[in-house]
Amino acid sequence: MEDNSNVMASVHSTVFKESESLEGKGTKIEGYDFNQGVNYSQLLKSMVSTGFQASNFGDAIEVVNQMLDWRLADEVIPEDCDERERDPEYRKSVRCKVFLGFTSNLISSGVRDTVRYLVQHHMVDVVVTTAGGIEEDLVKCLAPTFKGDFALPGAYLRSKGLNRIGNLLVPNDNYCKFEDWIIPIFDQMLKEQNEEEISWTPSKVIARLGKEINDESSYLYWAYKNNIPVFCPGLTDGSLGDMLYFHSFRSPGLIIDIVQDIRAINGEAVHASPRKTGLIILGGGLPKHHICNANMMRNGADYAVFINTAQEFDGSDSGARPDEAVSWGKIRGSAKTVKVHCDATIAFPLLVAETFASKK
Repeated sequence: MEDNSNVMASVHSTVFKESESLEGKGTKIEGYDFNQGVNYSQLLKSMVSTGFQASNFGDAIEVVNQMLDWRLADEVIPEDCDERERDPEYRKSVRCKVFLGFTSNLISSGVRDTVRYLVQHHMVDVVVTTAGGIEEDLVKCLAPTFKGDFALPGAYLRSKGLNRIGNLLVPNDNYCKFEDWIIPIFDQMLKEQNEEEISWTPSKVIARLGKEINDESSYLYWAYKNNIPVFCPGLTDGSLGDMLYFHSFRSPGLIIDIVQDIRAINGEAVHASPRKTGLIILGGGLPKHHICNANMMRNGADYAVFINTAQEFDGSDSGARPDEAVSWGKIRGSAKTVKVHCDATIAFPLLVAETFASKK
């Protein structure tokens, strides 16, 4: 019996090991109480204490708000700064430079309108996207995209001239309208290149297209109006590339210089000082890496929020958490960062509601 008692005492002490107290050291997990009624702002604020990706989303709200609230006046004045940087009013006016990146599918979706809102009200400073993120914005000004279904058979859709993007449908006629609209613009750009010695870059082409579309539903229109640079180093990887390909046979000679643009986006980061920089990146791929790499040129960004569903286990940059970018010097070790593993069509509009839109 005594042996059994000793064994049970040992088992008991193992199972019921005394805990270190967490009181006052962490956030207590609790969700939203619907007995308080339906208050969407409070519901979103409760995410941080809900756990799992809801907590990551709540952290993202906090990081973006820190990004938007930062002023140079919050920093200690260094001894070697010039007189302008010592001026209190100037220091209050200097804000964080915000880089926004997103993949093309988000512009195909209704998130386009969230992006348009941010650009329209000059809430972001630099935009990076893919070719689809450019052309889909323009095509939507010419003809709509429709809701479909993920399970619609590809062969059937092909026979009907319907292109599927997830559960969205884009009639092929939309791209015919796009061709009719853009080819004369390429003609004019080629003429200006030859007669006025204008040197075109992807960002200059994009600004020109934003000007020509002249449609307030377009985020590119507002980027042009507000002089917000939109970078797309993969400009030919989509319908835009198709149009440039066809135009090169019809009227050869148009040149688009990507080297000027790599200098331009790196300059946006390098010359941001004394501003801090913040990254908000939806999805992965080219926009994510292009923004992070530019910020490497200034020894890293100060804030970063990634929203995507990619995993890191295959070594992809798309799936990498912010800490991997810290190892490359693309994000500072002292930076406030979070990755939200979530479909950006769900998370991003809600994030904007509790950050940018609530501060307008």
